[in-house]
Amino acid sequence: MITAMDEQTFSLPEYYINRELSLLKFNQRVLQQAHNASTPLLERLKFLCISCTNLDEFFEVRVSRVRQRIALEVGHSTSDQLSPHELLDQIHIEAEHLVAEQYRVFNEKLKPELQSQGINFVAREQWTTKQITWLRQYFLDQVEPVLSPLGLDPAHPFPRIINKALNFIVQLEGSDAFSRDGKYAIVQAPRSLPRLIKLPTETGDAVSENYVFLSSVMHAFVHELFEGLNVMGCYQFRLTRNSDLFLDDEEIDDLMRALEGELASRKYGDAVRLEVANNCPEELVTYLLHQFKLDSIDIYRVNGPVNLNRLSATYNLVDRSDLKYAAFTPGFPQGFNLETNIFDFIKRGNILLHHPYQSFLPVAEFVRQAAADVKVLAIKQTLYRTGPDSPIVDSLVDAARAGKEVTVVIELMARFDEAANISLANKLQKAGAHVVYGIVGMKTHGKMILVVRREHNQLKRYAHFGTGNYHQKTTRLYTDYGMFTHDAQLTADAHEIFLELTSFT
Repeated sequence: MITAMDEQTFSLPEYYINRELSLLKFNQRVLQQAHNASTPLLERLKFLCISCTNLDEFFEVRVSRVRQRIALEVGHSTSDQLSPHELLDQIHIEAEHLVAEQYRVFNEKLKPELQSQGINFVAREQWTTKQITWLRQYFLDQVEPVLSPLGLDPAHPFPRIINKALNFIVQLEGSDAFSRDGKYAIVQAPRSLPRLIKLPTETGDAVSENYVFLSSVMHAFVHELFEGLNVMGCYQFRLTRNSDLFLDDEEIDDLMRALEGELASRKYGDAVRLEVANNCPEELVTYLLHQFKLDSIDIYRVNGPVNLNRLSATYNLVDRSDLKYAAFTPGFPQGFNLETNIFDFIKRGNILLHHPYQSFLPVAEFVRQAAADVKVLAIKQTLYRTGPDSPIVDSLVDAARAGKEVTVVIELMARFDEAANISLANKLQKAGAHVVYGIVGMKTHGKMILVVRREHNQLKRYAHFGTGNYHQKTTRLYTDYGMFTHDAQLTADAHEIFLELTSFT
């Protein structure tokens, strides 16, 4: 029984942890993995990159919501009693500390340790004469043809900067062929080009691998874009925008069409964070803040390349198994092999799978065999994230084309996978599958497959329930459970859930 005193105690703000600040603390723990000397070096680099992508999403979604509360003048709404302004101040303090630690880990720990292993990120001031010659030609052949520098003057206003794109603001002096006095220009790094460039091996240096950031190449040769003018300065910056999609539940007639309309504007949502190189002059920082309607609390100066997540390419570029986790081959449940009839296998009893230690292949095989089995009449499945080129999706398409009743509940609001899920929905519909999007205002997070099969003139149900997603790649990364069952009560429950998701039962 809760007394009045207990209720008063439970209302005290010191008993609560703010969820936004808690998420930043979690990200700090992710970054701590990059410190762990017992972890392989390239895996530590990967943890650093994960902390960077996590922080991007934090600003795109969580900070954007806080700023919206400020704009709408919404006061206390959380149990810790922090106002939106106070929360934004706390976020800035914690995030600034996290960013500083990310760059300290890279500059003082990972970079030197990688160098000791012959993996070098070569700074501009360290380029040899041969490297400069090769990189200039690379710039002229591979980079300059796809660049579109934008001079800023009354006829060329400040451009719309794409969310999370790498840009340079260039200070200029002098006049061009049209007698225009150039002062500033914006150059965006093309997203189509690799962010990390491997330098050719030089004679006598066969043991080392040397890499250069695309940003360094653009910085070094940016003057090639402005003939006749003097480049007085060139500084990296990156803008993070609000990527939280807004859909009015009461005004939606077609969820997919409404979501497609929102996705079109995601690249140009309200600005929420500005990252700049720490050598960027205050004059230019102020100018950029003004252009993006941001305040000093929204600026993050970095000691190194803007966006350390560019380093993630290193993991695949460097073929060093000794610097990565040992390869792991997941096992199969007892009695299962590639020749197994999955339905006979499930009839033996409930089967629990523990991923990634056990393979996800039996799940993909369940759908594949169901699609090919003439005894199978219907397949129903929820999909949240699947990834490109999903064998499960291919099997569902095959089943629909074969005339089976295929019903798929696709969660369109899977954050940052919305466009992929819309494409998936269109692909399944073209094949003849029934596609629905769950319930407006709620997320369909349950993972289920239900197969209806005719056996000896009776209909039998088989089901798979799972945590995680039906995504071949992430099942090798995240710890999840899955279960196959032929149990009449459990499969009947799955049937009822699908009725609720697809109809008004």
